[in-house]
Amino acid sequence: MTSTLRPATVTVTETPKRPGRWLALCVLVLAVLLVTVDATVLGLATPYISEDLEPSGTQLLWIGDVYSFVIAGLLVSMGSLGDRIGRKRLLLVGSTAFGLISVLNAYATTPEMMILARALLGVAGATLMPATLALIRNIFHDPRERSLAIGIWGATASAGTAVGPVVGGFLLEHFWWGSVFLINLPVMVVLVLVGRRLLPESKSPNPGPWDLISVTLSLVGVIAVVYGVKELAAHGPSGEALAAGLLGAGALFWFVRRQLTLPTPLLDVRLFRNRGFSGAVLADLFTVLGMSGLVFFLSQYLQLVQGRGPFEAGLAEVPAAVGAVAAGLVAGRVARRFSVRTVVSGGLAAVGLALGALTVLDRSTGYPLLGAALLVVGVGAGFSFTVTADVILSAVPKEQAGAASAVSETAYELGAALGIALLGSVVTGVYAGFTGPAGTPAAAHDSLGGAVEAAGGLPEHTAETLLTAARESFVDGLALASGAGAAVLLATAVAAWFLLRGQKLEA
Repeated sequence: MTSTLRPATVTVTETPKRPGRWLALCVLVLAVLLVTVDATVLGLATPYISEDLEPSGTQLLWIGDVYSFVIAGLLVSMGSLGDRIGRKRLLLVGSTAFGLISVLNAYATTPEMMILARALLGVAGATLMPATLALIRNIFHDPRERSLAIGIWGATASAGTAVGPVVGGFLLEHFWWGSVFLINLPVMVVLVLVGRRLLPESKSPNPGPWDLISVTLSLVGVIAVVYGVKELAAHGPSGEALAAGLLGAGALFWFVRRQLTLPTPLLDVRLFRNRGFSGAVLADLFTVLGMSGLVFFLSQYLQLVQGRGPFEAGLAEVPAAVGAVAAGLVAGRVARRFSVRTVVSGGLAAVGLALGALTVLDRSTGYPLLGAALLVVGVGAGFSFTVTADVILSAVPKEQAGAASAVSETAYELGAALGIALLGSVVTGVYAGFTGPAGTPAAAHDSLGGAVEAAGGLPEHTAETLLTAARESFVDGLALASGAGAAVLLATAVAAWFLLRGQKLEA
């Protein structure tokens, strides 16, 4: 099979401009809101879920990352499915399922039920992000308009990270924690009703069959590898972690070999021969990996360490979203004026330096430092993610837009899962080693939420001693994870400088 790669510098001239394309984009960003709002409100609701469902430390991490595990394992399959059956159809069906499964999340009564609900939500979520980017690739043929549309798409994702905590914080102060998942329902209803009328259908003209063996290999491979890494990070070397890693590596190797022999593969792995495509994907993966520890534990720091209410904690995270929105809207223009590698590497370096500044966090750190660091993180990530998404979509024909978009999103979700597993394990590992007063319950060492709950049943002096030790240990873990994330981001910035050499956005 001949490669279908296009250089990232080819000028596309296939056009007329589609009427109503900007209204269609408004519908697509609603789907982005479904995913990003859900991810951010989970972090804000984690202390309440921990108090109500009483998960162990391991179960709490599973609640946080099983969504990313499942969605990462299915993104390539769902992106390819959209190329075959129609991206609009897949988007509308997935949005409906996402809304309905959100109800199951809201009314979960045990940690096991919550983990299952998050996994099912991952199945539905895997249909959304690749479909939205693929539809943008097919609706916007003009490269400059497409760059702006991708910027708006990314800015909406960033705005969702701000809207989620603020709205979620308001709900948590007035209702029970399950209400933060029910906000998906009105968004889903509007998306489906309006999307049926405004979105054009698009799919590959020669799709070929949807290879179920490849689907299974992709799912098993990604989940097994991530699970193996998670177990290794949490419990050290073990037979279980090694077996999972070997199973996943074997499944992914078989997946790649199978794609090279199929006439219409689930994913054209020859795409990775394009240095710009591979560089953009790797930049996304390691960027999210380096940031995930901070993102997942920041709301706990703001609430359980600094004593902010949920709504105030949500507002405190707004600068990151503001920076990302502003950067995303101008990223394409800046990358054309300077260069792709300058914008991506510069953005990643800025994020790395901001994370490095957070290694000085303590219990009494003032908000100016934290807010400034979050603003820089948002600006750097907004520039990087917007430009890498543009590079990835420009590297393939529009018929393969779903699969290419899925690769981009897989890198994002895989990075999130690995980041929570690795950097999250750093935080929990440091935290669990604190020395509490005599009579400290074992549950207090599982999570900071567990320590807060345990302190409620202890004498006042003992409770205060316990909380002081637990909070200091949690902050030490968060600072160490921030330092590790900073090192990952700075190394990724250097790698991106070389991998994206000569890359240009379409003119």
